[in-house]
Amino acid sequence: MRALALYGTIGSLLVTALATAPAGGATGAAAAPPAPVPHRIEFGRCAAVEHLPSTVECGRLTVPLDYARPDGKKIHLTVSRIRATARGERQGALVFNPGGPGASSMEFPLYGGLPKWRKVARAYDFVGYAPRGVGRSAPLSCQNPKEFAKAPTDSRMHPDAAFKRQKRAEAREYARGCVRRAGADLPYYNSVNNARDLDMLRAALGEKKLTFMGASYGTYFGAVYATLFPGHVRRMIFDSVVNPAPRKIWYQNNLDQDVAFERRWGDWLGWVARHHAHYHLGTTKKAVQQAYNKAAGKLRRTPLNGKIGAGQLQSAFLKTGYNDAFWPMRAEALAGYLHGNPKPLIAQALPRDTGAAADENSNAVYTAVECNDAPWPHDWRTWNRDNTEIARIAPFETWDNAWMNLPCAYWPDRPASAAAELDDAVRRADHPAAGRDLADVAGHVARTRIDDVLHGRRGPLDVHTEPGALPPVLLLAAERDAATPYRGALELQRRLPGSSLVTENGAGTHGVAFNDNACVTKYAEAYLLHGKIPAHKVYCAPRAEPLPGQQATRAQHALPGK
Repeated sequence: MRALALYGTIGSLLVTALATAPAGGATGAAAAPPAPVPHRIEFGRCAAVEHLPSTVECGRLTVPLDYARPDGKKIHLTVSRIRATARGERQGALVFNPGGPGASSMEFPLYGGLPKWRKVARAYDFVGYAPRGVGRSAPLSCQNPKEFAKAPTDSRMHPDAAFKRQKRAEAREYARGCVRRAGADLPYYNSVNNARDLDMLRAALGEKKLTFMGASYGTYFGAVYATLFPGHVRRMIFDSVVNPAPRKIWYQNNLDQDVAFERRWGDWLGWVARHHAHYHLGTTKKAVQQAYNKAAGKLRRTPLNGKIGAGQLQSAFLKTGYNDAFWPMRAEALAGYLHGNPKPLIAQALPRDTGAAADENSNAVYTAVECNDAPWPHDWRTWNRDNTEIARIAPFETWDNAWMNLPCAYWPDRPASAAAELDDAVRRADHPAAGRDLADVAGHVARTRIDDVLHGRRGPLDVHTEPGALPPVLLLAAERDAATPYRGALELQRRLPGSSLVTENGAGTHGVAFNDNACVTKYAEAYLLHGKIPAHKVYCAPRAEPLPGQQATRAQHALPGK
């Protein structure tokens, strides 16, 4: 399940209103060859495709596809920036990543105009970028966007054998599509390379030390960065923390998410039950769950508007686990559909045709990064056993999460990806310019095979720093977060000595900084502006629960489903 891309989507309506190591990973910093020296980014007008106002300037960062071969193939990452609004108070650049994998922060510079960010925007250039594979940054694709966006789809909490066979076939074909479209480049989309790209960005911005804020998945590759480059860190905020333990990346993390989402789904069921007088969906969690099941069954039999099936319902209601601002909206949609008014559900669950290409791209990057970062079980019996067991106690999202990640069971090793590229070059061999291309690809295949023999399959980086090696960093977490369960924050704090953890007690919204909890924002602001670090562990009271009928502005745009 994707660790949600936080601010780029939660704040999108507000913003609009304002106008490495070799591909398999690394075992430590010593394993990473030195990065090439980047050129300073030349900023200018943004391309129209970015849909950014003239107040934002854009540029391009050139990085190696493979940091083990810095003189080899290059890729280009798009970067955006708005300068600090108070030049006399400027402290440098604040680079932000909103999560994913597969999310862009190109619109992050606009956040400086939001009230909760304005003090920070006085002191920092706000810098966003599209990581490798995302948007126009060496874009990755695994499937025709129209095929990816086909609707309606089905979702089943307890799938039968036939449904599982169908999903296995789809996952296998999806993995093959990634290989066909990316070829030998595919293994280089991974978290270690994302961290190395981040250091190239730091240098290209002219920053001696990095000030970085990562949310969700951004906390993971930010922690990888801290492990590889502790001496390059000035300040770092990790908001909604992924568990970085190598044994968790990524298979076990997804199973842990399933359990956490079940608890958070239960929070929503209980909230709806407490407001039965408003929604008339039942006075107990069980009754509200039965109402949801009834809606899923109806949509499975007769899709709404021809495109909203049980799968679209599940995707829409999964967002209740990410942000409680969605709670009233989704309750209204469920009640309306069951009581004869389908318009709210149509508004909230109907797939957007215009977003198909971006959604497919995001999913392709998510899949490639997670599959490349770590070994995954290749035996279907392991997946079937583990997910069946988890689904007994956490049925809401377990199997949908499994289907999203199942391509990793069929993921190619590096030589297989290189061989696919060679096959493609052979098919193009009758083109006049194909001779040099074929020779280059053949050489790449040979080098890849040699490297694989010498180094073999690598596991995830062992994230950690020695005491005193890293400046104090700030961790933020909600106690009932579903996408990044709370234990992940405790684990990262243990691995980064000197770090401080701010916990929002009793809350579960994914992404807590500069949001609806003033206590958390106070700590984040003091850290960025003054370098003030709170005690080892501090706690904030939870934000207020939403009220029935409340339509929170930040929730009116659909967030990524996972």
